[in-house]
Amino acid sequence: MRALTWHGKRDVRVDTVPDPKIVEPTDIIVRITSTGICGSDLHLYEVLGPYLDPGDILGHEPMGIVEEVGPQVTALAVGDRVVVPFNVSCGTCWMCGQGLHSQCETTQVKERGTGASLFGFSKLYGQVPGGQAELLRVPFGNTLPIKVEHGPSDQRFLYLSDVLPTAWQSVAYADIPPGGSVTVLGLGPIGDMAARIALHQGAGHVIGVDLVPERLSRARARGVHTLDLNEHGKDVVDEIRRLTGGRGTDAVIEAVGMEAHGAPLARAAQRFAGLLPDALGEKMMSRAGVDSMVAFNTAVEAVRRGGTVSLIGVYGGAVDPVPMLTLFDKQIQLRMGQANVKHWVDDILPLLNEEDVLGVDGFATHTLPLEEGPRAYETFQAKLDGMIKTVLTP
Repeated sequence: MRALTWHGKRDVRVDTVPDPKIVEPTDIIVRITSTGICGSDLHLYEVLGPYLDPGDILGHEPMGIVEEVGPQVTALAVGDRVVVPFNVSCGTCWMCGQGLHSQCETTQVKERGTGASLFGFSKLYGQVPGGQAELLRVPFGNTLPIKVEHGPSDQRFLYLSDVLPTAWQSVAYADIPPGGSVTVLGLGPIGDMAARIALHQGAGHVIGVDLVPERLSRARARGVHTLDLNEHGKDVVDEIRRLTGGRGTDAVIEAVGMEAHGAPLARAAQRFAGLLPDALGEKMMSRAGVDSMVAFNTAVEAVRRGGTVSLIGVYGGAVDPVPMLTLFDKQIQLRMGQANVKHWVDDILPLLNEEDVLGVDGFATHTLPLEEGPRAYETFQAKLDGMIKTVLTP
């Protein structure tokens, strides 16, 4: 089969690789019809290379048609249409029973002290082959895949793999009071969808912050009050306070993460680790890695006293400096973590109908064949061509 594989920093290629096979009796094989490129994929493309090996198959936002089922699969049949959550979760352990599928005890990567395995996301999370490919082996065929109806386009359901539950969790964790206010830092796919969900759920004032004109325009068209970092720069927190009676918003959703703009020393450290041989680079990242904390610190400053910061942007640093004095003094509640995809599906699925209240049918800005995946990564990383969300079609 053809698959998008990692070969080095900013070097992804479409290679011919062996087809996946049924390994466990509850496995299924899915022929991928659509697969997304996520902002998290860009961390692998740029910063987290020490945790990858050449040939690793990327991608954690797939859907498609069941092509083969293991002998113990009873919930699905060949020909069924499914979305595959990015968490590799069993659905039956204690953690999954608590709705914490990202902490699944069956697939936790215990040797690295991390949570549930993830499709296409490095040694840190199990080094499981990803879904930017023609075929994908999916374990836990009775409990993990999300069966969806035939008929509507893939984009009606594709974002159940990651974007929708991740954004939904970010809003749930933000705990915005009815009619309250929230700032969304970063209007990429997750931040954009989080803003839409917050408005849908009744937030009275949603402020979106970014520096890419196309992202700002798109959010503004959905009713978000947008702030351009190119205009406000270091004064953006002052502007947020001005818009909220001097207090700051009730909540802040931080959807940027480790590669925020404005931290040259952190960016230099990340690049240096990426240039080291794999073993040394991995050791540096795991013991002395540092992220850009610009977005996190902005969130802490922009939220009102007694408010909530919902952290959904990915971080990977081991020694990140956290402003504990400010967090304590402002009595800020802080929630974070990988999205527990299956936990939120029942809430989201009823919204994926013809009314399309969240705008999923037109959410992708680019739809490209899998063979153009390397160009898509390059364009997405550079924030060119108005690219906000890309879907690849094998």
